[in-house]
Amino acid sequence: MLTEVPMRRVSQFLQKAPWIVAIARSFWRINQPKFTAGVVGVVFNEKGQVLLVEHVFHPYAPWGLPGGWIDWNEAPPQTAVRELKEELELTVEVESLLLVEVDFGNHLDFAYLCNAANSVGMLSGELLDYKWYDIAALPKLHRFHYKAIQTALEVRMRKEATD
Repeated sequence: MLTEVPMRRVSQFLQKAPWIVAIARSFWRINQPKFTAGVVGVVFNEKGQVLLVEHVFHPYAPWGLPGGWIDWNEAPPQTAVRELKEELELTVEVESLLLVEVDFGNHLDFAYLCNAANSVGMLSGELLDYKWYDIAALPKLHRFHYKAIQTALEVRMRKEATD
């Protein structure tokens, strides 16, 4: 109770001078980790094959799941819908969140299981090709993409078992 009075005074002071909080927040952010964030979508066809795309800007593992960077004030599921539309002209519905991981020390990755409402259309300039892969014949993938596919398979198996 004794600390409540000084803290209330601090609060009242800051309400009169909110710019002090803005300045303090700016200094505080200097030492905070800066994250980038991206989203991938895991899409299966009727044969149980997974959609992979060949990326222009991924030299170590060119094949991977479709996706991209999260835009300012965009929710990750919205990013999945937007990116698959932009990259593949593919309309998807996000079914469920599969996986979230921190990678490269400062990058947050989200993977979503998505259902396609149409066929793949024209590819964006970021992609060289696309292919539906059998699970047993996947190319070299980034670790996160492989884990997202494995998690999606587990989710699908559990869903089939309850249907």
